[in-house]
Amino acid sequence: MKRVLFRWRGLTVWSYPAMLYVGLVVGVIAGNYAAHTAGLDPLRVYIATVVLIVPALIGARLLFVASEWRYYRRNPRRIWNRSEGGLMMYGAVPVMLLCSVPLLRALHVGFGAFWDVSTFTILVGMIFTRVGCLLNGCCGGRPTRGWFGIRLPNARGIWQRRVPTQGLEAVCAAALLAVAIVMWRRTPFPGALFLLIMLSYAGARLVLEPAREHTRSRRQFRVAYALSAIFVVMSISVLALKWR
Repeated sequence: MKRVLFRWRGLTVWSYPAMLYVGLVVGVIAGNYAAHTAGLDPLRVYIATVVLIVPALIGARLLFVASEWRYYRRNPRRIWNRSEGGLMMYGAVPVMLLCSVPLLRALHVGFGAFWDVSTFTILVGMIFTRVGCLLNGCCGGRPTRGWFGIRLPNARGIWQRRVPTQGLEAVCAAALLAVAIVMWRRTPFPGALFLLIMLSYAGARLVLEPAREHTRSRRQFRVAYALSAIFVVMSISVLALKWR
């Protein structure tokens, strides 16, 4: 829709990275406020969050590139192209979880409590990022003749009536944020909020993923769908074990 957000004195600001940056900033603020409310040290939570953002972005980008490797193998210069979309949250979460273990131990921050707080950071960031996807055209929906279709472009700039997947995922993130706020402090153990929201998000992705248009290959769909199922199973398993 609007891949370039604005140009100013020769500087081009691309919509997707701009909204990603805004989402990160607002998400960190939300997470810091949640940390203060939960009685955690806001400074230590802030340090951990900022440090983990770097491996999260790298992991998210690398998983996307791996899922579309046939394309990027022929276009290696586009792997780190900042002007286009191309992040998969499922690549970020495992990397962040692994890196957070020694980091949180060094900062003396509880693992489960930190990830409960980070739930707010992730969801707020996701809302803004999906708006960036909508502006950029990436993660677009497949063409449809249904009443719910909206005339939108895909990443190639082709306009058609499409399932508004970016908007639906932004609404889903907002709904999960509302649920997280309601359930805040009502969960049975530290980390339960993160697991419940992760379970809900992965379940929603199982429903929404088939509505996306995959212009380069079907491999990205298969990877995202398989990882959604894995996250559902793992979240339920850990919840069942910890709840007992």
